[in-house]
Amino acid sequence: MFRIAITGGGIGGLFAALCIHHHCKSQRIKIDVYEQAQEYGEIGAGVGIGPNAATLVERLGLKEEALAIAGDREGIWLSFRRYDTGAEVLTIMNPTNRNTTQLPMHRAEFLELLVKAIQRRGAATLHTNKRCEGIEHDAETRLTEIKDQDDTMLVKFADGTTASANLVIGADGIHSVVRSHYIHDTAQYGEMVVYRGLCDMEKIQGQWDLPTYAALFMAPGKHFLTFPISNNKILNVVGFVSTPLEKLGDVRESWTLAGDKSEVQEEFKDFAPVVQSVIRNMNAHPLKWVLFDRKSTPQWIFSGGKVALLGDAAHAMCPHQGMFLEAYDLGCRKRSRLTSREWILGAGAGQALEDGWIIGRSLREYFQALESPRPRSLQSCLHLYQSIRVARAEKVQVTSRQAGDLYEMKIDEVAGLSYDEGLPIVKDKLKDRMQWIWNEDLDQVFDQARTHWQRPSALQ
Repeated sequence: MFRIAITGGGIGGLFAALCIHHHCKSQRIKIDVYEQAQEYGEIGAGVGIGPNAATLVERLGLKEEALAIAGDREGIWLSFRRYDTGAEVLTIMNPTNRNTTQLPMHRAEFLELLVKAIQRRGAATLHTNKRCEGIEHDAETRLTEIKDQDDTMLVKFADGTTASANLVIGADGIHSVVRSHYIHDTAQYGEMVVYRGLCDMEKIQGQWDLPTYAALFMAPGKHFLTFPISNNKILNVVGFVSTPLEKLGDVRESWTLAGDKSEVQEEFKDFAPVVQSVIRNMNAHPLKWVLFDRKSTPQWIFSGGKVALLGDAAHAMCPHQGMFLEAYDLGCRKRSRLTSREWILGAGAGQALEDGWIIGRSLREYFQALESPRPRSLQSCLHLYQSIRVARAEKVQVTSRQAGDLYEMKIDEVAGLSYDEGLPIVKDKLKDRMQWIWNEDLDQVFDQARTHWQRPSALQ
């Protein structure tokens, strides 16, 4: 029995478990997902799964369930608006060459969808209250069934228990314990403070005068994002404010601080009346988030292929690329299901889903090769995963920061120009930004990379 331990029961970890089960269900594997929290709740914000990642949701057979909890953006990705009047700058439609376009959902609802799918399919065993504190080689545990692997990894938890696994997948977020075992770096400030909240859409029906609820209001140094979730019952609200580090005071690598609606009202008091309406009707205590990301790393595979990184543990990103995933408050009413504290930021949400799909396909190559005259090592197969994912994730990470600067008129091309003079330049740069993310066919990319990898000299 090949044992896989996934540390981190957030969307990235759960989706990876489903993908591995989907691609490798004929194999003798056991997947365990270890989540540090013991409960999860309803307070949260939106995750906008773009066309590239939504296609993977469909391929897992979860499209209809996802559509039932998604908001309907009516074919629009985002409508960029002037901050002061709300007038249109540019509206970008979803690509028309895909059956599945995008899935804007409430984070907790999507998480619950994945939990139920895992339980229904028997894809993995879900554990709660299992905070990973470290990993090490478990030299005493020998695996006789896998020829190229003579020891396993031991995952150590805060409650004093351990788990042995042939493969540990670190999906435990930007502060990943698994990552820190191999990479010694610190999170870097993303130069913004973010306010996140929810608004009952019924309360603003007569006050919203725009043709779409998927809107982004651009101002110098600030932008305000909305899009519908929860079957068009809730409006996801995110306000971004560029803030120098020195103005934050003594800020650690924190995520969610106490927020108050009055702060949001003050920061966005010059924005259009429709924005003021949303702020008045959003929850009284929005979450306040100090934004961090990490520098990219080309190495995601460690300990001879026994450890792999996934999601934010591999590529923590700023949330500006158009697929938003917000964290949620764990101090809410109890439920019996899984609680997640994984922090996948911005386009990192879609990238985490892509990671899960590709690692599933790479592991299938490993198991199939074991039965062939020329078996490949686990490390070689996981290097296939790494070779496909690193460059794309790094590009998304870099362009995500660039997108934030673009939305807030901080690019060099508009320096010294008035707002009205700069808007046409920003508009021109916005129109084709997302195409390269949306239009890549992951399975085609994998097949091409596999052809190279199958050569005797490749990725040994």
